[in-house]
Amino acid sequence: MPNFPRTHPLAPAIIAVRERPWGELMAAEAGRVLLVDDDRELSAMLGEYIGHEGFAVERAFDGESGLAQLRDAGADIVVLDVMMPRVSGMEVLRRLRAFSGVPVLMLTARGDDVDCVLSLELGADDYVQKPCTPRELVARLRAILRRTSAARIQALTDDAITVGALAVWPQRRQAAYGSTPLALTSSEYNLLEVLARHAGSVVTKNDLSQLALGRSMGLFDRNVDVHVSAIRQKLAQVAGERTLIQTVRGVGYQLIRE
Repeated sequence: MPNFPRTHPLAPAIIAVRERPWGELMAAEAGRVLLVDDDRELSAMLGEYIGHEGFAVERAFDGESGLAQLRDAGADIVVLDVMMPRVSGMEVLRRLRAFSGVPVLMLTARGDDVDCVLSLELGADDYVQKPCTPRELVARLRAILRRTSAARIQALTDDAITVGALAVWPQRRQAAYGSTPLALTSSEYNLLEVLARHAGSVVTKNDLSQLALGRSMGLFDRNVDVHVSAIRQKLAQVAGERTLIQTVRGVGYQLIRE
């Protein structure tokens, strides 16, 4: 195992997980994680902690390598750092979304709300601001994978949901307006499905966050707003000026029945 300086902010978490009884470290594999970060020391520490939590971890130290690994072997979820040399995390995310809908958790700088919002607009499922604790990172990973897993299980028994010209197929996790497919990220699809299941009714932002994103809204949390804005833009490309998702100020959103 790598030796890390005990003065490192993440050292206590790594030491704690190393000292856990061996039996607790033999949990079934929780999923395949690709960690893309040019900080090799941080990547090693996070990778070790995530691995002890039951995940199979692969690492890449630049954006090009990360994209190559995803094309060749794929992953269940990607942890992607925003600040990387040559090819930034944002550019990696943009290129990734051209060929894969794999869930992505971004690592952004503390207090940089611009990066947080931009990452969501480009198709990230969630973000964690650095410095973060390994425990928080693992909790976010599990929440995202739990959502996608639950959606696949539910999809086995669900029929298509139709609201006017909009159709949502839970079994395939796909949506279309008329005959035109909608290219949605995992989180965007989750939100649209929740709205479709409650079409004609107002769904609060907190309910949307819990049902679609797997967590309650935090203070100044704009995740739901950003994802809904992206869905609206994609719907507008095929539905024209028609308002399909209505904002109920101070409450939430409503998918209009046509």
